[in-house]
Amino acid sequence: MENKKYYFAVDLGATSGRTILGVLDGERLEQEELTRFPNNLIETGGHFYWDIYALYFEMIRGLKEVARRGIEINSIGIDTWGVDFVFVGEDGALLRNPMAYRDPHTFGRMEEYLEKVVSRREVYDITGIQLMNFNSLFQFYAMRQADNAALKQATKVLFLPDALSWMLTGSAVCEYTIASTSQMLDPRTGELSERLLQSVGLTRKHFGRMVQPGEKIGVLTEEVQKMTGLGAVPVIAVAGHDTGSAVAAVPARNEQFAYLSSGTWSLMGIETKQAIINERSYELNFTNEGGVEGTTRFLKNICGMWLYERCRKEWPEEVRQLSHPELQGSAMQVEAFRSIINPDDKAFANPSSMIAAIRQYCRETGQAVPETPAEICRCIFDSLALRYRQVFGWLKEFADFPLNVLHVIGGGSLNKYLTQFTADALGVEVLAGPQECTAIGNIMLQAKASGDVGDIWEMRRIIGNSVEPVRYEPQGDKAAWDAAYDKFLRVSEKR
Repeated sequence: MENKKYYFAVDLGATSGRTILGVLDGERLEQEELTRFPNNLIETGGHFYWDIYALYFEMIRGLKEVARRGIEINSIGIDTWGVDFVFVGEDGALLRNPMAYRDPHTFGRMEEYLEKVVSRREVYDITGIQLMNFNSLFQFYAMRQADNAALKQATKVLFLPDALSWMLTGSAVCEYTIASTSQMLDPRTGELSERLLQSVGLTRKHFGRMVQPGEKIGVLTEEVQKMTGLGAVPVIAVAGHDTGSAVAAVPARNEQFAYLSSGTWSLMGIETKQAIINERSYELNFTNEGGVEGTTRFLKNICGMWLYERCRKEWPEEVRQLSHPELQGSAMQVEAFRSIINPDDKAFANPSSMIAAIRQYCRETGQAVPETPAEICRCIFDSLALRYRQVFGWLKEFADFPLNVLHVIGGGSLNKYLTQFTADALGVEVLAGPQECTAIGNIMLQAKASGDVGDIWEMRRIIGNSVEPVRYEPQGDKAAWDAAYDKFLRVSEKR
């Protein structure tokens, strides 16, 4: 028992959050979910906000549970989704709840900024980040244009995981991986770009000191210690961006791998020693996000299970009552490649009806129109696998090492049909799991910070000891997949 080390992870997603107890016992890691809670999007005054006080309350509730059990935790780490932030005023108080990235206030603002302020090419050349309207840079611009009072009064800007760490410790930092999602960080210098900061009326002084994953932020304030019953527990900067923590948990044996973080979004990429920013990466809109130990997560955002999730909400009650395996199993009885879409077509970004959008796309591209839930589900899975093949092919262009294995991590790794399709479409071995990769990466980076684990490869070796990935080999009809891929390219070009 004396060899066991305990870590407390806060893992926040855009719909729900969790607190997790990680137990490192020599060569194995175990996890226990302590609390789970909703993360509610609040609509008021024509805008969408996150309730940061509710998230703080839930962190405290999880820490109280640790104290109630008499567990001595080594440290605390927090990861969240990217791009969103809060403002702090001169008196050290938060200036209203953070606006959510899905808020429509950025619609049209990215195009306006790129036309009037800094060009599209210059923004990409500085940051190497995929241009998306909700990136922090364009949120700041939209707020400036709207004369946002909180932005005008802010003395500090804290990205979401940094804001929650600040509420626990009183120490303001700017964690590297979360800052990289903002479209304001220059990966060559490892710092926020003065040019882009000035373009939205901010300075470097608005942000905390830059910290890397594995650095100590501070310890719990006396106020938090009193509330929770814990002592001066250290708070560690893990990879604050949830995908950064997830990729750190890929149980790879060496550097020659690609990853697919599969959930609402699919993020497919490779780990590189330097950012890749050139004509081809700009043309294909690839992104360079901060990784662990000075690496870059070179990746592309792909619309993932968002398509399926949205359709499932629209289907009648009797369909929604089917389990995922039941519904997905019925899709396997449908003719393959009958209807194919490009999941990243703008028609699927946020339509009022996803089912109608899929049918309309198929109609406009001269294909059979999927009618039943099984047909729509099959269309989504076939199409995602083909889009993965396209992006994987591009990654092979950029990688300076052979890519013969894909690690699928996250909740989507449990989808055995889509994972097998991915192996068939790509023609490579696919290793699925772990599902809870974000929390695992968060915990292991805390262990690395405390010296209980060495480098990233020792982390990954221990994760591999603790979670056995499911292996998928290509087994489909290669000629059929090749023909389907040709169809996918033709259909995509028609749009």
